[in-house]
Amino acid sequence: MQRDPFRVGRMAAVAGMLVLLAMARWSGALENGLARTPPMGWLHWERFLCQTDCGQEPLQCISEQLFMQMADLMVSDGWKDVGYEYLCIDDCWMAPTRDEQGRLQPDPKRFPSGIGKLADYVHSKGLKLGIYADVGNKTCAGFPGSFGSYQLDADTFANWGVDLLKFDGCSFGTLELLAEGYKTMSQALNKTGRSIVYSCEWPLYERPMQEPNYTEIKQYCNYWRNYADIYDAWNSVKNVLDWTSYHQDSLVDVAGPGGWNDPDMLVIGDFGLSWDQQVTQMALWAIMASPLLMSNDLRRMSPQAKALLQNKDVIAINQDPLGKQGYRITKDNFFELWERPLSGGAFAIAVVNRQEMGGPQVFAFSTAILGNGLACNPTCSVQQILPKSRDWGLHNLVSFLKVVVNPTGTVLLRTAVNKEELMFNQGNRRSQDIL
Repeated sequence: MQRDPFRVGRMAAVAGMLVLLAMARWSGALENGLARTPPMGWLHWERFLCQTDCGQEPLQCISEQLFMQMADLMVSDGWKDVGYEYLCIDDCWMAPTRDEQGRLQPDPKRFPSGIGKLADYVHSKGLKLGIYADVGNKTCAGFPGSFGSYQLDADTFANWGVDLLKFDGCSFGTLELLAEGYKTMSQALNKTGRSIVYSCEWPLYERPMQEPNYTEIKQYCNYWRNYADIYDAWNSVKNVLDWTSYHQDSLVDVAGPGGWNDPDMLVIGDFGLSWDQQVTQMALWAIMASPLLMSNDLRRMSPQAKALLQNKDVIAINQDPLGKQGYRITKDNFFELWERPLSGGAFAIAVVNRQEMGGPQVFAFSTAILGNGLACNPTCSVQQILPKSRDWGLHNLVSFLKVVVNPTGTVLLRTAVNKEELMFNQGNRRSQDIL
């Protein structure tokens, strides 16, 4: 059959247009293949803030020495081995002005070797380096922002070997400029060709004026802040949990591999939380599929706090590959019951006692309410993870579980469907179908 050259030409043109459209669509969305589970690491802000006086506070100031020390400890003290891999610089690392080529530059006294050399050091430890910038004209602490220089800054970070960018939203101007800035930086990072996890604060700054479009945000960001900065106090942790549960209908479904809601840093091992409150933060951050970014001093970490943060069973819940965010399923007086679906039909369950006075309280609940009746159907094993590991044995769909929880504390459980009995019942049903 003779081929029509004009038809072939038209087909080739259409194919070329489709390729260009696909490329344009790819460059307009994040699709960077990163953060398939919530990122884990260390971030300086809550613990060290914007301390820049290294003469007065040599152990607390934001400097390359601080980050090199933390990198050393992340390896020697086992943090890297359990998954904490990102060492993140927050605000106040910059010099007050850009260099002669218009590029961001670190403070020469506090980072004399430069960010590239620091990245090399971090990478030599098997870790990854995160850095901070801002969508507006200035960072929140008044250092140069990225507005008007998005591609230049993305290229600078890539050339330095940065692996994660926390992109703040201070001094953003209008909502249109805010959204355009976050999208443009996402595209700029993609164009560098380097794998850089992208942390946004887009919905945090947008929400006071309009409801964020989380479907759009997830196209551009690997994780995003929704609520105010956390601080080292129980009241702050409570506020995060209350806000998240109140807005969970708009938050839970959008979270998943590649994009996560970020309730902010872990302040475990600092000064403001009791032991039970630290257990609550760790348990609920695992339930919420949150990035686990510690902000503490790894040089002064109590063995108890270290063991909690490195608890492999809790981390396994946080990093579960199914990637479903958990949610609050009931609130009964001072008690809250949260659950998170896990891979293999398992569920993580958190029982939180919000009472702040008195002693331990008992909370009883039916397994039938867990996982819409699927968590323990027909039977399941129950394992207590926090505050201490304990085997609760086998239970069934009509079991009642009684949990004793300290004030402001949490008991974290994990259910797993009894696969042998499930297979036996499925086999019986198949046999009955044949008969």
